[in-house]
Order: sequence, then C-alpha cells, then structure tokens
Amino acid sequence: MQFGLIGQSLKHSFSRDYFTRKFEKLGLDHSYRNFELAHIDEFPKLVQEKPGLRGLNVTIPYKQQIIPFLSGLSPESEAIGAVNTVLIQKGEYRGFNTDAYGFEKSLIPLLQAHHSKALILGTGGASLAVAHVLQKLGISFVKVSRQPTSREVDYSKASQLTNQYFVIINATPLGTFPHVTQQPPLDMKGINGKHLCYDLIYNPAESQWLKEARQKGAITKNGLEMLELQAEKAWEIWNES
Repeated sequence: MQFGLIGQSLKHSFSRDYFTRKFEKLGLDHSYRNFELAHIDEFPKLVQEKPGLRGLNVTIPYKQQIIPFLSGLSPESEAIGAVNTVLIQKGEYRGFNTDAYGFEKSLIPLLQAHHSKALILGTGGASLAVAHVLQKLGISFVKVSRQPTSREVDYSKASQLTNQYFVIINATPLGTFPHVTQQPPLDMKGINGKHLCYDLIYNPAESQWLKEARQKGAITKNGLEMLELQAEKAWEIWNES
C-alpha cells in the first residue's frame, strides 16, 4: 500500500522518515512519499493519479483548505475545523485530526494545578487542535496573533498576560529549521518556574524560544512526542477495515 504527506514545502518533514522506518521494522512492503502541492486544488489530480494510495498526512498550509475536498469528517476533526490525516477507502476521502490526540497525550503529564490559563501563539491549523484540547481539559486560553481579530490579542498584549497565563504553546512555525534564529515576538521577561512552555516545533530539538524559556526556569517540551503519537494514531486509522 502507498501512503504520503501533502503540504507546500516538505524538505524537512518528519513523516516520511518515520513511516519508512516503521514499514522496514514491520517488514511491510509499503511506501511513503512526500507530495508537494503548490495549491490545494491539485489534490484531486494527485489522488486520481495514485490509485494505490491508502492514506495521507496533511501539513502546512492545507489542514483547513483540504476540508472541501473530503467526503466526510470524523466528529473530532469537524469540531476542530482542521484535518491532518486522510483515510482513502472505496473512492472516498475521510478526514481526521490526530494532532489533538498527540498534543493531549503529551501535554497532560506536564500539567500542574496552577496551569489553568494558556496563551496559544499562532492561529493556523495546528492552533485549532491545541485550542480543542485545552477546552476539553478545562484550560481557558487566549490566541495570539501579529494581526489579531476581535477574538485574539497581539503580542504586546500577550506579553502583559504572562503573569497570569502559565501555559504558553507555540503553534507557529517560527524557529523551524533552517530558520532557527526566528522566534515568536513574545516578551519573555515574565517567564519563570511556574510556566510550561510547549513548542510544536521538533526540528531543532530545542528552538531558540524554548531555550530561552528553559533558561528562565520554565518547564519545556518540544513537539517530537506529539508528532510520534499523532503518527501512530494515523497508522491506526489507516488500518481500519
């Protein structure tokens, strides 16, 4: 069977290496390829030309854009409004969100009693899964954006909230290899040992933002475990009968 990842720039993707190693370990004659799409409108042509495809992962910037092309959504992905996994079965394309599963399972062991409020840096598809999990766990949150809507705040305002919001999640791609010097423009002066700073980035293993948070005493976590967990959940979905 064939599997793959769709996105716009996939040179440093996690999924292909992960699943290639997994297939080799299990002795499976499966393949996993990266499919870079300049536009989401190329999705129908891709799946028509690859009739052996059983499943796809979806990454930036298509987690929301792919939804109109799908036959249906799982209840959770519909609630989140973003898809990162597609099951291809009998000519239908069903969307799922395993980001939420991976984030939740990796976050829960780190939470302490005072972690009741969170700042979500970024407003893209990944932030939707993060928000869904926080809401499920009863953690109130504020989304932070460089160009905030009426339901978001800018980084200047967010920097004033760090003395109340002790969970901070970077759901932006800022700091991802090779642009390792970039980081969200959040003032880190107020970060201390009460904070939990979680960066969805996994490459590098410690982003500049996460390093600064750690140096100020915060609990820190990168996105590698989340990615591994979401990948295993995707594999489980693809193997449904």
